[in-house]
Amino acid sequence: MSKNKCRFRSVGGVAVSAVIGILASGATAQAAGVMEKDVLDDQATVQDVVSYGMGPHVQRYSTLKQIDRESVKRLVPAWTLSYGGEKQRGQEAQPLVHDGKIFVTASYSRVFAADARTGAELWEYNHRLPEGILPCCDVINRGAALYDNLVIFGTLDAQLVALNRDTGKVMWKQKTDDYKAGVSITMAPFIVKGGKVMVGNAGSEFGAVGWVKAYDAKTGKLTWHRPTIEGHMGYLNGKENGLTGKTNATWPGDLWKTGGGAPWNQGSYDPELNLVYFTTGNPAPWNAFKRPGDNLYTTSILAINADTGKIAWHYQTVPNDAWDYDAVAELVLFDLKKNGKVIKAGAQANKNGFFYVLDRTNGKLLSAEPFVRKVTWASGIDMKTGRPIETGNRPGDPLGEKQGKTVFSAPSFLGGKNWNPMAYSPDTGLFYIPATEWGMDIWNEPISYKKGAAYLGAGFTIKPVFDDYMGALRAFDPKTNKIVWEQKNTAPLWGGVLATAGGLVFTGTPEGYLKAFDAKTGEELWKYQTGSGIVGSPITWEQDGEQWIAVPSGWGGAVPLWGGEVAKAVKHLNQGGSLWAFKLAPTK
Repeated sequence: MSKNKCRFRSVGGVAVSAVIGILASGATAQAAGVMEKDVLDDQATVQDVVSYGMGPHVQRYSTLKQIDRESVKRLVPAWTLSYGGEKQRGQEAQPLVHDGKIFVTASYSRVFAADARTGAELWEYNHRLPEGILPCCDVINRGAALYDNLVIFGTLDAQLVALNRDTGKVMWKQKTDDYKAGVSITMAPFIVKGGKVMVGNAGSEFGAVGWVKAYDAKTGKLTWHRPTIEGHMGYLNGKENGLTGKTNATWPGDLWKTGGGAPWNQGSYDPELNLVYFTTGNPAPWNAFKRPGDNLYTTSILAINADTGKIAWHYQTVPNDAWDYDAVAELVLFDLKKNGKVIKAGAQANKNGFFYVLDRTNGKLLSAEPFVRKVTWASGIDMKTGRPIETGNRPGDPLGEKQGKTVFSAPSFLGGKNWNPMAYSPDTGLFYIPATEWGMDIWNEPISYKKGAAYLGAGFTIKPVFDDYMGALRAFDPKTNKIVWEQKNTAPLWGGVLATAGGLVFTGTPEGYLKAFDAKTGEELWKYQTGSGIVGSPITWEQDGEQWIAVPSGWGGAVPLWGGEVAKAVKHLNQGGSLWAFKLAPTK
């Protein structure tokens, strides 16, 4: 694997080291670091993007409107930054922008910094990865957090690393867990009140127990640790802080010790309630007959007190999950205006095919309706209990045989929507969901736990549901629970979405296009071919009086690795590694 290194490039003929020296001297006001207020106000400010999700509510919405329904046709590339030719794979990150610099993470635990006006590379950090890392679903990284003068991100060997934003030098580094047990960090950390950086782990497919940890963003010191599986002890400032749940309440025997439930995707934060919202992954093993019970707190949405690490409430979307329907899709926070009332709500487009709206103050279920066309595992969600009304479509018990009964289930375990974030526009009141239509043949197999080995106990083959498309960008109304419009795509959608006050929705496709759609009607207004599949998340910001758009390009992720018949259908797509920036061409 690669060694830690930082290399520097010249910008406009001026040595970057000299530029850094000027910044360090305090000779320019642009040297100010990212403060807590900058993070909390990220959505309201347009000159930068300092957090994953473009604000603590992770709505991925911008008030910028220079690029609108009419002007978007003049959108052209301004520059491209190459990540190099040796390390391609999936580029699932969202860039960040501050003080004229753009920061983006890349495959194999790398970070790039570039001049946001020219794309000239300033520095690159290559994390030293050991042999034997165990990433589940490609060697990806989804992004970083900015705080003070730091760029903070997680690595495939389960470390949290803080880099100097001007030089790329390591300022602090923390080992969060044991990578040899299958633990990694692929999510983007995020900052909350008090200067704490929040992060969750990946590793459910190896039986690693999920956790959320809060560190001091300036020093890297651990503040609190909250496991996401019943029976495990939480810690606050180094002291015991109460068990998660109750031992053996919903897990038999010792299975809670290897129960999975990793919160490996984006979190959100309500500063008024001081709650962080993390969503948890599947229980381990996949074979549900090995672990009778609800298996809390897997496939759940958790609200956690940001100061204490105590769980305030939970909502489980799939008790005793038998399909790998992680609930890891992000919880987007918004105000639901309905029947003359305004409710502090949170919305999730779940892997299981249902769009959930919850009261984010207490976890009460407000609605749950499908956002995909085919759901076989459940006929609906019981609004009194919040539990799914299952159809009996569970894979069979192996009963000592090599394989249990195979069933066809939809969506597939890759989900009606997976990690890839949706956007919400307060202008239209609509959510914009990168949905995918696919199903799977799934069966159970005998399994036992072994540290560092896959802990599934299941087999599967993913299949398309419809002949003419697999992906669909869908506008969903949370008041009516109806799909307002959709734009179909041949390949599955695996990238994030951006909404703007210019009446536009941006997203990328595996075929390589960055596209812009009319937010009200869904009409495709613009597209550009980036040369490789887009599985990252676009952003927008204002610089020198101009609105910019940026998005990573680089095909990969879970689809080509786990996609079965779907993977065969998209095997011709090329890998890549680059960051593209766009702005409007001048009018004649």
